Amino acid sequence: MATLPKKESRAPTTCLGLDTNYGDGLERERSRKPDHKRPEHYGVGDPTTTFSSDSSHLSSRGRISKWFWDSAEEGYRTYHMDEYDEDKNPNGIINLGTSENKLCFDLLSSRLSQSDMLQVKPSLLQYPDWRGHLFLRKEVARFLSFYCRSPAPLKPENVVVLNGCASLFSALATVLCEVGEAFLIPAPYYGAITQHVYLYGNVRLVYVYLDSEVTGLDTRPFQLTVEKLEVALQGANAEGVKVKGLILINPQNPLGDIYSPGELRQYLEFAKRHELHVVVDEVYMLSVFEESLGYRSVLSLERLPDPQRTHVMWATSKDFGMSGLRFGTLYTENRDVATAVASLCRYHGLSGLVQHQVAQLLQDRDWINQVYLPENHARLKAAHTYVSGELRALGIPFLSRGAGFFIWVDLRKYLPKATFEEERLLWRRFLDNKVLLSFGKAFECKEPGWFRLVFSDKAHRLRLGMQRIRKVLTGTLRVAEDPPSSRTQEPRGQHI
Repeated sequence: MATLPKKESRAPTTCLGLDTNYGDGLERERSRKPDHKRPEHYGVGDPTTTFSSDSSHLSSRGRISKWFWDSAEEGYRTYHMDEYDEDKNPNGIINLGTSENKLCFDLLSSRLSQSDMLQVKPSLLQYPDWRGHLFLRKEVARFLSFYCRSPAPLKPENVVVLNGCASLFSALATVLCEVGEAFLIPAPYYGAITQHVYLYGNVRLVYVYLDSEVTGLDTRPFQLTVEKLEVALQGANAEGVKVKGLILINPQNPLGDIYSPGELRQYLEFAKRHELHVVVDEVYMLSVFEESLGYRSVLSLERLPDPQRTHVMWATSKDFGMSGLRFGTLYTENRDVATAVASLCRYHGLSGLVQHQVAQLLQDRDWINQVYLPENHARLKAAHTYVSGELRALGIPFLSRGAGFFIWVDLRKYLPKATFEEERLLWRRFLDNKVLLSFGKAFECKEPGWFRLVFSDKAHRLRLGMQRIRKVLTGTLRVAEDPPSSRTQEPRGQHI
């Protein structure tokens, strides 16, 4: 099996609450920067203020769509033109920026190649119920009932199936909000949601800014509180922006945070008081690799405060490493919302063949529980352990979490000035040195200098990516050749 190289001995770094998931070295960074300004409490997003495309061949909406593509895809376009391949392009770009699980292709390939996945029936080649074939919605309801630990069985009639969570965000924004209305969202957040809710629905986001400062023993970096939600809501209202809902990502992207049942209930009670919809994205719910964290789905709560305004989404993209399959699902007790979203499934449906495959996968509880999840969690944990160890060796503070595919890394001390321009220049230096990361501004982080580093990749790519990161940050490059026999083997949890 591929093994990662031993690191030379270095002095340990000071950690803040590492064992309790508060972070790694953040307290040290704050004491080093006493003049660091606290961020604003909220912000109202308006993509048109930065819109700059002037194509005469497009409508105003088309120009905005083009602007989003041009502004957001630079790093990924560069990556796809120079993608790393250990044989064909060993000097290509290592992608530690895209949140994909690349650790379990061997397991998935074996399962998806079995004979039960290849069945073709006439009904699978014809128009389906736009909500999704009933056989799939039944399996989704059973699957979510079991893994979300719902108090009562979930109902197939409350399930809608679309081609991914991006389509779900777009559909929900369109059916829940009028043009120009907004969702609250804690920031930093997965930045593509801006496009998802705006491009079709013309719905905005009100950022609930979280900051890295720890203000007491019972607080953690980037902690969301009801008080912060209240301030953001009142601020948006004062600016004439009508807020119709709240978006929560649990486990959170990019922080890796997990909301406790008590926190979830507080956020849901806040939303009920203000008659807000709550859209809960649980796309990483089975990617919690630290068992002690005790993740709980919102669907596990007894007596939701406002079930008619609580809408939960999940997909196979992250938990099953199948982002290219394009399967996402909505569960909502509100039949009107389900029907309205189902109407938009005409444009966002899945092929019948894919629906059959997903149903077969979700019902195979033995394979999921005994083969896939244990090995996936072991590989995620091992990869996280390696990358976090490398960051500690470099003396880089970061949030230490046990969920998702990424580490939220504090590189503020590498910025000559605390500006987003300097943050982008550092991001460009990483890209020029053939490693792609995601910078904090892409997640609407209010503090320049934070980066998301994805660790859910094979050992040899992680090793090379971390070497290139080290080169940028220290100006030195350690050359470590992999043994040829290790380059094509799958990493396993105990050996990464």
